[in-house]
Amino acid sequence: MFLRVCLYLMLLTRLVTSRYNSHSRSLVIRMQSTPSGGRASAAVSQGISDNKKKAPMDLAPPKGTRDFYPDDHRYKSWLFGKWRSIAALYGFEEYDAPVVESEDLYIRKAGEEVTQQLYNFEDKGGRRLSLRPEMTPSLARMVLAKKNALSFPLKWFSIPQCWRYERMTRGRRREHYQWNMDIWGVSGIEAEAELLSAAITSFQQMGITSQDVGIKINSRKLVTSLMTSLAIPEDKWAATCVLVDKLEKVPLDSLTAEFEALGLARETVQSLVESMKLQKLEDFEKLLGADNEGVSDLRKLFQLAKSYGYSDWLIFDATVIRGLAYYTGIVFEGFDRKGELRAICGGGRYDKLLESMGGDSVPAVGFGFGDAVITELLMSKGLLPDTSKSAVDVVVYAMDEGLREKATGMAAQLRAANVKADLILEEKKAKWVFQKADKIGASVVVMFASEEAKSNNVVIKSLKDGVQSVHSDQNVVAAVHELISQK
Repeated sequence: MFLRVCLYLMLLTRLVTSRYNSHSRSLVIRMQSTPSGGRASAAVSQGISDNKKKAPMDLAPPKGTRDFYPDDHRYKSWLFGKWRSIAALYGFEEYDAPVVESEDLYIRKAGEEVTQQLYNFEDKGGRRLSLRPEMTPSLARMVLAKKNALSFPLKWFSIPQCWRYERMTRGRRREHYQWNMDIWGVSGIEAEAELLSAAITSFQQMGITSQDVGIKINSRKLVTSLMTSLAIPEDKWAATCVLVDKLEKVPLDSLTAEFEALGLARETVQSLVESMKLQKLEDFEKLLGADNEGVSDLRKLFQLAKSYGYSDWLIFDATVIRGLAYYTGIVFEGFDRKGELRAICGGGRYDKLLESMGGDSVPAVGFGFGDAVITELLMSKGLLPDTSKSAVDVVVYAMDEGLREKATGMAAQLRAANVKADLILEEKKAKWVFQKADKIGASVVVMFASEEAKSNNVVIKSLKDGVQSVHSDQNVVAAVHELISQK
């Protein structure tokens, strides 16, 4: 009897244990396969991932940026080519700098918008960096780094991509390319006159006239003289100019607190703004005196403009301040005379920028000319170039797969002779090849056909007049050169 009881208890214990373990394994599996249950096994997770349908990818570039498809890139190359040719015409040398700089390079204490618009971040080494919003600080850093080894005056240019997180409007994006032209080491107004000539020449070469675009001219020296007469402290001048520049976009009431933070009463600001509304340089000469440095600088610039032959482009406008604190003298801004677009280009003198970076002052002046607004202007006036076709001269085509090696060798010969040749890489019908040649702007098609190839001949068709001729494969390069020279 005792033995039976023991056997019964052993069987019962085994049964309970078995059921408990089975239940535990089931519970573990359920926990692993429950999405909200924390960790899951790799195999189970992979199964879930494979079965879950992926959301469609957003194919648009980040807001405020652009993709450059080949036709867009051809336009960009055309525009940059214009800028580079003008720079070479005026004896400027090209330079470049990193698109990422130290954040401190752009943070100034004058309330500039650029400081609030930085694409800034901390890198893995804990350094505070920023995508460049403008090129001038990078240029100043470079000049300061090798100042003693450089031969002044410097005439340098660049076409950097710049980044600002700002509100987008027509002609305003969060990234843009900008043609920068700068002259370092010349303290006279001759430098401003030379830069303005280069900018105006670029307009003219694009087909834009002084009836389309004007350039407003002013001097920070004139404005600082007004501030002196109103007892505004010198250490407040730069910040005051930045705020006054904003009055073109926002009412005075919205900036009252910022002016008060500078210690400026509303009446003082109103007096400054009213004085700046005087429309003639002669009015400022009466107000500040003929020997005022700002007045004399402006007079000399307008005289030089007559010598250059572009005085009809210039307009004196004392309300033009420019929003960067480092400007110290002449400032200027290109504008659409119809008033439909924002500033097309702008710049000025910044003699004390190196001083603010811990170096000795070096006279400097420059301008920036963005790609976005000029594109809008060219588009509105029907002046955009046709960029629908590439620069290919010749299409080389094997009509029979057995002739592919001959076609490949001919394409190599043409390219060695500096002929832009597109080789058809797949089996295609002749109709498709001619359509492609027309689409990309080629003027000649070189064809390897079975019958002609037996005699080492090649068929050449001019797409300009439709004339088709047969040539020895030894004469193809010369024949093609002659045809494309007539393009």
